[in-house]
Order: sequence, then C-alpha cells, then structure tokens
Amino acid sequence: MFTCDYKTLTISFNNFFEANGDNLPEYGTFYLLELKNGRYTAGEWCPHNNCSKTNPTGSFVRGTGDSVDWSEVAKWHRLSRYDITECLEDENIGFINMIPEEESTYHVDFEGFNSFSDKDYPKNEQYCLLLLNDGSISAGRWDKFSETDGTFIHAPALCCIDPDEVWAWKALSPDDIFEREEAEEKERLREEELNKKPTKSKKLFKYGTDINVYYEKALEKLKEEYPWASIAQMKKCTPWEITPVHGRLVFGQTRSGWKNERIVDEWEEGSTSDEFIDYLCEYTKTTVANSNPEEKFKFGTDIKVYTDKAYKKVKKNYHWLTKEMLKKAWKYDIRQIDGDYEFIRQSSDSDTFYIENFSTAEDFIKCIEYDYENCALSNNDVISSYDVPFGHVDIHGWYLEQYRVYKLATGDYKVSVTAGNRSTGGSRDFFITPDCFKAKTYDEFLDRYQKIVPGNSFGLYKSDLLPDEKLKKFFGY
Repeated sequence: MFTCDYKTLTISFNNFFEANGDNLPEYGTFYLLELKNGRYTAGEWCPHNNCSKTNPTGSFVRGTGDSVDWSEVAKWHRLSRYDITECLEDENIGFINMIPEEESTYHVDFEGFNSFSDKDYPKNEQYCLLLLNDGSISAGRWDKFSETDGTFIHAPALCCIDPDEVWAWKALSPDDIFEREEAEEKERLREEELNKKPTKSKKLFKYGTDINVYYEKALEKLKEEYPWASIAQMKKCTPWEITPVHGRLVFGQTRSGWKNERIVDEWEEGSTSDEFIDYLCEYTKTTVANSNPEEKFKFGTDIKVYTDKAYKKVKKNYHWLTKEMLKKAWKYDIRQIDGDYEFIRQSSDSDTFYIENFSTAEDFIKCIEYDYENCALSNNDVISSYDVPFGHVDIHGWYLEQYRVYKLATGDYKVSVTAGNRSTGGSRDFFITPDCFKAKTYDEFLDRYQKIVPGNSFGLYKSDLLPDEKLKKFFGY
C-alpha cells in the first residue's frame, strides 16, 4: 500500500493542449479537461465522423448519456499515460509534478484528496479525480448505492471503477448533473421539513384524517347497488391515502420514482370530503361490480371443482396429460383474504402466492386450462421437426424469423412461430388439435389449422402453406 500522505498531497498537471484543432485528442483516450467556464472534468474522446482539424467535432464521454461537447472545452490533458507508483510509495512526497514544468507552462494543481479508508465518500453524482491502487490516474462519477457504498461511472456503456480500486479521490468541479442532484436533494430535505407539521383543510377532511372512514362512507353508497361490496374489493384499485405534500395534507396515491423517491399523485377533482367520497365510489365501482361472488364463485369455494373442470376440458385434446404431471405445475386454491374469498395461484415449488382477480368462474378456469396445456406440452417430447421456408414476411411491423412444425412423441403436432423487430422479439407455441386431423383432405386440414395459427396474425397464409409438399408429407397427408 502507498505510504504517501494523500491529505497533504498536491498533484500538478502541466502541458495542456488548447482545444483549437491544431492537435486533436486520440480516439478512445481519457483526458483531464478544463472547460471554457473554468470548471474541470474528464472524459473519453469520441470524435464525430466529420471531425477534422479544420472542423473539430465530437464529445468527451463520461458515461452512458453523459458527455461534454468539444465546443465546451478550453484545454485538454491526457490522463491515461501516467504511473505514479514510485512517487506514492515515498512517504516524504508531498508534491507530484506531472511532466517537468517549463517556464510559462500552463499548469493546474489539485490538492485535498480524500480516501475511503477514512470513511469519506463523494456526494452522489459528484465527478472525481481518482488515484488508483495500480498507480494510474483516472476519473469517474460517483453512483451512490448507500451511504457507504457505490461505484465510479467511468466511461461509455457504464464502465465502472470499484471503490476497492481507488487509493484516493478528489472532487472535480460541480457540473449540471451534480448540481441537479444537489437541487433535488435540497428539495427533498425541504419537503421533509415542511411535511413534519402539515396543515389540514377542514373542508377537505371534515370526517378526520383516517382514510378508512372515507372508504367506509363510500362503501355504504356502493352497497345500495352492489350488496356484496367490501373495502378489500375497493382497494384492489390503487388505494388512496391521506398524506402530506408540500406541507399540507391531501388525498393522494403514492408511488416510487426511478431513484426510489416518494411521488404523490394528488386528488384534484374536488375540494370537499363529500366530493372525494363520491369520486371514490366511481373510482372503485367497476372493480366492485366485477367481484360479485355469485358470478365469481358460481361453482362454490371448493377448488377441486374448478381444477377438475379444467382438467376434463384440456384432457379432450391433450390426451396424454395425467394428474401426476400436474403436480409439478401451478397449484390453485380459494382462500379468504381480508374477509373476501379470492382465487389463489402459486408455483408448485414456492410458498409465494398470487391473487388472480378474475370476475367470473369461467375466466379462472380458462387460466387453469392454459397452465395445464403448457404442462402437457412440456411433458411430450419432440421426435422430429420441419422448418417451413419463407421469404420476407412482415407481421404488423414485426418480421417472421422462424416457423417450425414439431412432431411429438404421442404423434401429435405443435407449431412454434418466432418474430421480432430491431429491438425485441418473441415466440409462441400452438398445439394442433386432433380435430384438425379429422379432415379428409389436406386442403380442409389447412382450413382448420389456420383457425389455430391464422395467417393474418402469424405471417403465413393457406396460400403460402398449400404448395409446400414437404410440409404436407410432414403432417401425414
């Protein structure tokens, strides 16, 4: 470990180049920069395609979406050529001069370094000059994970320098990103202070500041039309709460921003308690209407009734399916949650369960059927396959990438269609039901087949498939 005292260390950088095009930086090289506004930062040079000495254009990249344009730079100095290991190993060193200083040479001194060993950490988004453990010099923007953890964003594609690699650091000049973060932090602290003793509108909170009182009053109105209504049903919609905002209590819905900051969407459709109660009725009405237990649990609350109906339906086409196979699939239940019965779905190998908010018994059974169908297909081995040939096929902005037919061990068939665009893609599997193969002719078979894999949805029409003799033979016709 270096023995130099970083607290009293001064580093002097000399021989800066003027950013005027006479001597351009090297592509992909990291530089210390003096900006035209007098501030200091650093970055990796990335010239534009039309960059030339007569028309220098490009930017110094500090991270993904973070760069300094050439037009903002006054001087630059290459950082990546240094190894100051020998200097830092000398405990008597207090001044390091980078390149011998000549008379009237422009230089910049940095002092007042900090170290993680002293529990000193940069502020979030602060751009820092870094002395690394391997003796090199770099820079990066501090990305705070917690009060005692983070990383330095170093260059494009979120390249990072871990704190364990850093011997000492020195904050460079504040920039727009850091100042914006500082302003946001001040606003957060101001908001916290204001919200310690929020004011309360008597007109808005006539019935007090317990949100459940307002839900109960709205529930009384809903029960006139929907006798089965409950607060649990109402709160399936994003719930409302009474919360402080800018130093006053409001009706609001809270969510987290991308930095996990608390964001409140304030109710602004009225100014009185009774208006909010009426709004709460309208806001939750659809959810309550779809929670009619007579429709939702028309077959009772014994889950076996629902799973048996799904199994019987799926078994007609997926004839190899057994209940033994289903033991490794999803599990289902009907439980009381907050006083109301709910459909429950959970993985066979997990204790975590999910509430399935289906409004009818039939919809829930369809959900079970879908799971059972996938379970059946995953328990039927592929014995052969055929890739249907095609040219350029545009499927509503997606492009067909693969259209593959599989023959399964039971003699059944499934089709896998893959499509994508420039940024994403996906595949879907379709089971070809035995009913399709009851067709006497291949022409009739394709008519039934296209109801399962329609051409307008998945790229290939009957007219595309009919001439393919290899596909016809693969299907057994």
